[in-house]
Amino acid sequence: MIPAGNIRDWRGENVVDPEGHKIGTLESIYVDVVSDEPSFIGVEVGGLIGGKSLVFIPLKDSTVGPREVRVAYSRDLAKAAPSIDTDGELTAADEPNVFAHYQLPYATGPNGERQLARR
Repeated sequence: MIPAGNIRDWRGENVVDPEGHKIGTLESIYVDVVSDEPSFIGVEVGGLIGGKSLVFIPLKDSTVGPREVRVAYSRDLAKAAPSIDTDGELTAADEPNVFAHYQLPYATGPNGERQLARR
């Protein structure tokens, strides 16, 4: 896993899939609220015609290289992930959909707490 302090330094860098195809630009970090470890990243995608949005991509099995973060998921899967406006917020109601998109288990805390927090 990439340490939280280190991954924050990569904001603004390219995010690429395992084949090296650019997905977008790293915009934000989402940590697991229990462990405080980076869990997902918010990646700015889109452009001139369709506008920009943030998609969520798990950091599991990600690596960093020269000027890029390489995630373990394909560009097509990542770009089809649940998204929000670039100035939006991932709501508690939408959080389980992000995990489901990547077929990852999702569980709230013992008192219904969210699993992710933006850092």
